Order: sequence, then structure tokens, then C-alpha cells
Amino acid sequence: MDMKGTYLVTVILLVSTLSVGMCSNGWIRAHATYYGVNDSPASLGKKAIKLLFNIRFCYFKVCMVNLFFRYNFIGGACGYDNPYHAGFGAHTAALSGELFRSGESCGGCYQVRCDFPADPKWCLRGAAVTVTATNFCPTNNNNGWCNLPRHHFDMSSPAFFRIARRGNEGIVPVFYRRVGCKRRGGVRFTMRGQGNFNMVMISNVGGGGSVRSVAVRGSKGKTWLQMTRNWGANWQSSGDLRGQRLSFKVTLTDSKTQTFLNVVPSSWWFGQTFSSRGRQFV
Repeated sequence: MDMKGTYLVTVILLVSTLSVGMCSNGWIRAHATYYGVNDSPASLGKKAIKLLFNIRFCYFKVCMVNLFFRYNFIGGACGYDNPYHAGFGAHTAALSGELFRSGESCGGCYQVRCDFPADPKWCLRGAAVTVTATNFCPTNNNNGWCNLPRHHFDMSSPAFFRIARRGNEGIVPVFYRRVGCKRRGGVRFTMRGQGNFNMVMISNVGGGGSVRSVAVRGSKGKTWLQMTRNWGANWQSSGDLRGQRLSFKVTLTDSKTQTFLNVVPSSWWFGQTFSSRGRQFV
């Protein structure tokens, strides 16, 4: 490659980096808002669970569509029934579409700090918080800050006020970077669906946090069945797995894979959650 070609490639890479606000130290520029106390994630669980049990009282396909849109408000677009039950606590955030990536980022962890030099009135100097992605911030929400290709975090109020002063009801400039997730206990598998429609919600995932692919194997079979993402953190299988011990092979977006053998007993039923008992991604 001649000098002109090398110069052109360098310029293109520099422009691409600046277009997403990436800093030389690995931090990326973004903005953040917060949702109010009435939207506290601690209050979401019971309503979401009731929706799951109500599936059997209507046509299933219609209910699943309804469930998705209602979950986007009640349980988040990732489908976690309650962030505490999922192992995430109160420090959670909804991501703009550029970061959410159709649910692939669900469960991922981001360290966020306020840009104090840019907004000393509302930013706390040197403060940072780690949040888990649990929801989607839709287009045209927050005055368009969640529109593509913007990077935006709509954070829970406990997380937001770790980096910003109280009294601020607007928006603050932030830096963020992807970090590893530190979880207590094992990976959790929550059984969902009805009849021969089997779905599992995977939560409390350490390490990379966000799941790229899942395979399941029942005790009556010898082969792994590849599961498909139904929505968010919910994965569905094509086979009837009732009455079998279940093993899962989980691959994260950072390509790390772990196998959880017989993590679900044959006596499982819809609505139950099972843990890998300390076996975890790091």
C-alpha cells in the first residue's frame, strides 16, 4: 500500500472512532437520564409473573405478542421478571438501540461516569457506577436521545444519582465502557412457556454477562438442540423437554462457553428457577 492509501485508511479509522465519541483511553462518550421512583425496578416482578400465568387463558400466539409489549413496560425488553430476582440489584439501565442490539446486550455490564468538565453543575467529580442492561430505550424517547446512532443510558434513579447531583431532572454527558459482571451465586435458569412450548430465561450471568447462544439437552436425548432467542434474555427450544433433566451450553458475546450439566431436575415446572450452584462465568 502506498503512502496515500495508508493516509486514507488512517483518516477513515479516525473519523469512524470520532463518530461514536470513542476516547483514546477506551471510554466512549454518551449521555444519561434516569427514570423516576414510580418506575423502580423493585416493583416490577409480581405483575410480570402474573402475565406469564395468564398466558393459558387466551390464544397463545396472541398472548405472546401482548406479553412482549407489556413486558417492555413492566418487566423490561430483556424479560427479567425482577432485577433483584435476576441477581442485578437496583443499578440497571435501559439502552438506546445502538447499544441494545435487539436484546444481545441484555445482562451486560457497563461502567458509567459523569463528564464533570463538561457539566460541573450536575456531575459528581470522579464518581462512577456499574449498571446492568435490563431494558430498551425506544426511539423518540427522552427527546430523541435514544435514537440511532446515539449511545444513551436511561438509568435507574439509584444508579443515576451515584454519578449526578440530586435536583437534576435533565440529561448529563457521560463516558462509559464495557466491563465484566460480578455476580453472587450461580447462573440462573427460569423455566417459562406452556405445554410443549419450552422457554428459559437466563440471568445472573457473570463475566461478559450477555448471552450470544444457548443449546439445551434433555436427559432422554444425546444431542444438543440449538435454542433461538425469543426476545431479550428468553430462549426457546424446538422440542418438548417436559419430564427430563436439562443441561445447557451457554456462550457469551465474548465467546466464552460453559456447560451446565443437569442443572434443571426432571421434576421442573414452568415458573421455577434453578441455579448452577456457584458454577459461574468470570
